[in-house]
Amino acid sequence: MSTTLTVCSAWTQEPIRELPCDSAEACERFLADAHRLWKAGPLPKSQRIEILEKASKLISERAEELALQIALEGGKPYTDALVEAHRAAASVKSAAETLAHKAGTEIPMGLTPSTEGYRAYTRLEPIGPVMAVSAFNHPLNLIAHQVAPAVAAGCPIIVKPASATPLSCISFLEILREAGLPEEWARSVIITNDLATKLVTDPRIAFFAFIGSAKIGWWLKSQLPPGTRCALEHGGSAPVIIAADADLDDAASRVAKGGYYHAGQVCVSSQRIFVDASIHDAFLAKFKAIVEALKVGDPQKEDTEVGPLIKPGEVTRVHEWVEEAIASGAECITGGNVISETAYQPTILAGPAPDTKISSQEIFGPVTAVYPFDTLEAAIALANDVEWAFQASIFTQSLKTAELVTDQLNAATVMVNEHTAFRADWMPFAGWAGSGYDTGGIPYTFHSMTREKMVVTRA
Repeated sequence: MSTTLTVCSAWTQEPIRELPCDSAEACERFLADAHRLWKAGPLPKSQRIEILEKASKLISERAEELALQIALEGGKPYTDALVEAHRAAASVKSAAETLAHKAGTEIPMGLTPSTEGYRAYTRLEPIGPVMAVSAFNHPLNLIAHQVAPAVAAGCPIIVKPASATPLSCISFLEILREAGLPEEWARSVIITNDLATKLVTDPRIAFFAFIGSAKIGWWLKSQLPPGTRCALEHGGSAPVIIAADADLDDAASRVAKGGYYHAGQVCVSSQRIFVDASIHDAFLAKFKAIVEALKVGDPQKEDTEVGPLIKPGEVTRVHEWVEEAIASGAECITGGNVISETAYQPTILAGPAPDTKISSQEIFGPVTAVYPFDTLEAAIALANDVEWAFQASIFTQSLKTAELVTDQLNAATVMVNEHTAFRADWMPFAGWAGSGYDTGGIPYTFHSMTREKMVVTRA
């Protein structure tokens, strides 16, 4: 087993930094420390709020530096990476605000003769040590979504960042320490998957937070010991329905952002686009013009709109999926070419067959598929005909159409006149079916990392 991890530029594949890997002995020490801290009790609420508020301010002050790091290691274009850095600051602030306002509840008593003279209430306590496994595509803000609620809840946390993008995680934890959080309360580990599995499934872990592939996430959930809670965030092949009365300019622009943001490497990227047959050609022309104008290049440059895929193997895979769709009858409207070992040309496929990968699985690349439909019922049926159920959208000027589609789409969230990748960090973020388990979002993760204890008193 290698004792170091080489972190490389997603764009050039050139080495950036060597990181030492953590041993099994170190992981056991971290876990023992976390369990000991939890047993001893959380830091005072006022201290946790102060730490989180200071950390939020530090992230804001260093947003440009953090954005360049996100772009370098993860390949997200600088302008989008800067937005992520500011979102991370807001996420941490939201965690502080959640701690300040979330509390237990009073339980009504005296409703029967036998409960007269009693008082009952609940209070929130930290659930226990947390183990988090994170993903590469939002290497700072996803860490914020896992770690900040743990800090707020009073849970010691160990986090395994994606091996491609650990630097943003390390920077985030360094900022927390600078803000006053003792090191033992939040640690990152650079470890093998086998060692990560050992940590995740240790009975001392009370909550497991996972962001990544469905195959790995569901398998890890099946290995958890009794009593361990978890939250799984997977992905999907997000559908967009564009009705005949949609504003085509607005729809084409927003769907292009949702489909090609971070080169399509987002769990809710707009992937399958169903367009009313009466406007199909007009939409496709506008959509093609926007996609062809997207600038692919070095993610650290401010004018880059689409950066690299996370590793060369992903370029090969995406191209294979595109070729499969074309061989099965899809028309390549634009793109379909490998630009370099790390970059793929933004691609639009028209009418791929239902059994192709692009129609049924998550491509996680800069490719969208466009399908004409004759009736809304047919579009909804096609949109729902996958094992995923995460975010979806409908573009229409009709309230009646919007309500019909939102009622019938099998999705945890339905956007009206917005692309599927829209997200505010304080709103619930959850996948159904194969797309995930439990609910993300700062206040919701905080809730998952706490448990309610009821206190009953007799006068």
